[in-house]
Amino acid sequence: MRGPIAWARDPWRAPRLLMFSTWVYLGWSLIPVVFAILISFTGGRSSTSLNGFSLQYWHGAPGGDPQGSLFTDPSLHSAIYQTIWLSVITMFIAVPLGVAFAIALDRWRGRPAAGANFLMLVSFVVPEIIIGVALYLFFTHVFKTFATLGTTPQIIGLVAFQISYPVIVVRARLLSIGPEFEEAAMDLGAPPRAALGRILLPLLYPAIFASFALVFADVVDDFVTVRYLSSNGSETLSVKIYESLHGSPSPEYNAAATLLLGITVVGGLIIYLAYRRLSKGRAGAGAMEFATGI
Repeated sequence: MRGPIAWARDPWRAPRLLMFSTWVYLGWSLIPVVFAILISFTGGRSSTSLNGFSLQYWHGAPGGDPQGSLFTDPSLHSAIYQTIWLSVITMFIAVPLGVAFAIALDRWRGRPAAGANFLMLVSFVVPEIIIGVALYLFFTHVFKTFATLGTTPQIIGLVAFQISYPVIVVRARLLSIGPEFEEAAMDLGAPPRAALGRILLPLLYPAIFASFALVFADVVDDFVTVRYLSSNGSETLSVKIYESLHGSPSPEYNAAATLLLGITVVGGLIIYLAYRRLSKGRAGAGAMEFATGI
């Protein structure tokens, strides 16, 4: 029987301490989330204890107050729509721009490229609250084209903050791919545009779809930038949940938080399934081209 010192020095021992720490961390992180989800299905008014099972804070109780549930409260309706709208629009603007920016930085050399790369990393490193305050001052004191804050400034601010994520993810993928595939395609007679569209972009699909999922999930629960640039009617669910904490929070806001989590999970799952379907189609097309000699 080995002593504790010999056991600790054995590099092939079972990682029981690591497994224990992992489970403790997962429990510490997930148990409050699970409890918050369960509270959204309570039958009482308390947001700290369970009292039966009910869906009244989701679709409202028969003959009850319409402002006491997630899907019947007009202000929460507007917040749900604003959350999804900002997430989708920001995702479809920031990711293509980020992919193009990453490819450009990968091929651009010199001090201007280094300066552009540094400016891109600023939004990734600087705390979001500083970016939110700077954007608020910019839209209210410098760029006064928009009379009021709202959806358009929010989209511009979110794109400016989120564009760094696809740039970093795609550039990491570009470093692992290398220039050999494009060079081989052009050696075989493919023009640069065809080499980019038919060789490089399919190789970048994992990074591109990961960027879509990352940006969507981050915008769904973004609070700082959205709150500084929001006005009446443009608040998102995260802002509504935060504002509810200043009063007496109702379980309907637990339902709102549960919906945020659900939107993030479902959105990421849809992007993953689309990636798998598209990858399968591309693989089949590549096999057909190889078999027919195209």
